[in-house]
Amino acid sequence: MNDFLEQLRALDVNDIGRWPAAFRYGLIGIIFLVVAIGGTYQFVYKDQILVLEQAQQEEVTLMAGFKQKQTKAANLEAYKAQLAEIESSFGTMLRQLPGKTEVPSLLVDISQTGLAAGLDEELFQPVGEIRKEFYAELPIRIRLVGGYHELGKFVSDIAGLPRIVTLHDAEITKLADSEDLVLNVTAKTYRYLDDDEEAGS
Repeated sequence: MNDFLEQLRALDVNDIGRWPAAFRYGLIGIIFLVVAIGGTYQFVYKDQILVLEQAQQEEVTLMAGFKQKQTKAANLEAYKAQLAEIESSFGTMLRQLPGKTEVPSLLVDISQTGLAAGLDEELFQPVGEIRKEFYAELPIRIRLVGGYHELGKFVSDIAGLPRIVTLHDAEITKLADSEDLVLNVTAKTYRYLDDDEEAGS
């Protein structure tokens, strides 16, 4: 062992050709091993690291997507119940819209509401309907004359109609030489479009 260490100390790095054969072959082996390891890292392992990093990133993305879908799947029954509730509410609201044949009687109801409240009806003028996506809007210009409480009763009774009627652009003025008030308002009611009308719109 001492002889080996002495020989190792005696080696001249500037004159490798005079080294004993065992040391020269050993040095060549070490150089070959370093080159092989470096080449393997550069051309094989380094590429595999990139592939691994991409795979890990893809795994994170897929896991996030999986968790999102898992959450949706877990809440599927709740979503179905919510959808059924929305459809039921929509159906209830839709039933509050008159069909084409019911509109004339609804117009009479609106007119009668003013008279029943004790108001004088000076104007009741339906304007041409305005078609929307699945319903039509029916504006009616109305002018009523009467007392403050009678106007309040009219508004309250309109809100109580079984069909949807909304009041817009209300303007109240005092009648000249009188205690009465004049209400100019646009009442809007709505009717649903049947399938043929929706297809044609």
